[in-house]
Amino acid sequence: MLKRLNTTKFIFIAVLSTVLFGCATSTPPVKETQSQVSLSSAPLNASQYLADAAKASSAEQRDRLMLQAAHAFINQSDTTNAAQTLASIKASLVQKPELLAQHKYLTARVLELTSTYDDALAQLNYPSQWRLAEWQMANYYQLKARLYQLIKQPIEQARQLSLLSLYLPKPDSYRVNDEIWRILQPLHEQTLLSFSQDTSTPVFTGWLQLAYIAKHYAIDPQVLVQQLSAWQHDNPRHPAAMKLPTDLEQAVNVKPYRPKNIAVLLPLSGSRAAIANPIKQGIVSSYLANPDDSVSVNFFDSAQGADIAYQQAVNAGAEFIIGPLLQSEVATIIEAQNAAPQNTPLPQLFLNKADNITPNADQFFFALSPTDEAIDAAQKLFKDGIEKPLLLASNDNIGRRMADAFNEKWQALTEETAEVHFYNSGDEMKVTVQKSLGVIDSKERIARIKALLGNQIEADFRSRRDIDAIYMISSSQDLPLLKPFIDVNFSVFAQPVPLYTTSRSRIENNSRAAAQELNNLTISDIPWLLKANAETAEVAKLWPNWSNSQKRLYIMGYDALQLVSKLAQMRALPGYQYSGGSGLLSAAPDGTINRQLSWGRYQRGNLRPL
Repeated sequence: MLKRLNTTKFIFIAVLSTVLFGCATSTPPVKETQSQVSLSSAPLNASQYLADAAKASSAEQRDRLMLQAAHAFINQSDTTNAAQTLASIKASLVQKPELLAQHKYLTARVLELTSTYDDALAQLNYPSQWRLAEWQMANYYQLKARLYQLIKQPIEQARQLSLLSLYLPKPDSYRVNDEIWRILQPLHEQTLLSFSQDTSTPVFTGWLQLAYIAKHYAIDPQVLVQQLSAWQHDNPRHPAAMKLPTDLEQAVNVKPYRPKNIAVLLPLSGSRAAIANPIKQGIVSSYLANPDDSVSVNFFDSAQGADIAYQQAVNAGAEFIIGPLLQSEVATIIEAQNAAPQNTPLPQLFLNKADNITPNADQFFFALSPTDEAIDAAQKLFKDGIEKPLLLASNDNIGRRMADAFNEKWQALTEETAEVHFYNSGDEMKVTVQKSLGVIDSKERIARIKALLGNQIEADFRSRRDIDAIYMISSSQDLPLLKPFIDVNFSVFAQPVPLYTTSRSRIENNSRAAAQELNNLTISDIPWLLKANAETAEVAKLWPNWSNSQKRLYIMGYDALQLVSKLAQMRALPGYQYSGGSGLLSAAPDGTINRQLSWGRYQRGNLRPL
């Protein structure tokens, strides 16, 4: 969790250093009069403040010095003495808003340091009639924002930051505004729209409205400009009205792709044709769902060479290219383009990724990558409050790649390494599960005790209690064995932990009896496969023998054509997300299309969307 806080903490420190340090240096601690005992910072040792408090000439001067002592203890991370100091003056504290507010603030700081975040927030309830100095209000909103971040409530975190910015100099408020925009960008537009109905904090409501406009109208820059102009007219004094976020300014000036001739490069013959066919059918279905007589979509066979198919598409007047599909084909085309820099490449949405390349501004990469799914899972577990996951992964290339991707993302989020155990199929799977859950060690201890005290001793094994979730990276063939092994190896003394798995694990058998064995298992998959609708029924009717993997390729093709007109804005505005059948899609600065999958849970023999 610490790494996740680094950016925000840096911003808080940068923003407040000028305000608080300025207060400290302009009002050095002089002991003659109570008005000169500043509460904004505590540069001395706690012992000095306590000694001065013992000699204070008035109750207010004593309280100020005691508050400073508590502040100094907090600076030293000495929460015990800080809490005792605050408790000692609570009942007799002089009833002045400045002192009462500082007591609440420091109490909340102690609770924050002891990870009692909800109790800390409960302390921060300053009455509206209090009139406090700007530095106190800045401290108040800064701490509330940090606490909401710690309990993973980004909307409330951004709300408090919007209030904090009102009490800061302009250069510092700009940095806070950038942080607000960064927090709001990943949120879905319906979430933004829902929260924007609350007008209790007008500045924050303005931020929510702006973020919604940026997402909802990003596809059409002309309409986006009109909506932004209307928003600025309605919010003339809003911080973002005076200075739009940088990426929003860029998105306004980016022209969307409007090709009339789209070429699709796929292996339409040979051994790979069976893989490409669902993608082709998805593209055709996408075109037929939104027909446009002015746009043509033409397919070119890449089986004889991706570079040859590319040139054929260029010669046929293509203005945008979708594909090719295979990673080797992607590399071939990019190498050919780099070898002929005098020829400007066409805008292109590759249907795979290639390693060690530097894409140009008109190249995008869309892939149903297992490693991306593992990264998405790490984010899901983190958002669910999981702190110590255990990974059980198949001992093969895909299992290892997914485990590595999960771990890399988990370390970025928490600065902790997730525990991983790789299993082999067959009898070794059960041994790996028992070893990972500590069951083997428990049984060995029981055996040693019985050897010493006799077999009449009754004992049951105990499983580990230090993990709070298990993420299974397994195939659909392994899962029906792996999950029961986990279930029976949780001892009666331990509460079973949540179980998560990947779309690779999803069983093809749709019977309730098969699904019953997977009850309480949470699984990731594309939204299109988690909720049945008329389109999924039609696809099942047309291609009854398709596996789930083929259906995922079909919807990938469907989304690929839908993305063409959106890609330029998606890249310019990283927070812009498109709700596709294959996931919530966004574009990274390097052109990679990121997918946020949906999640479902098996309950009473049915897979239900969450």
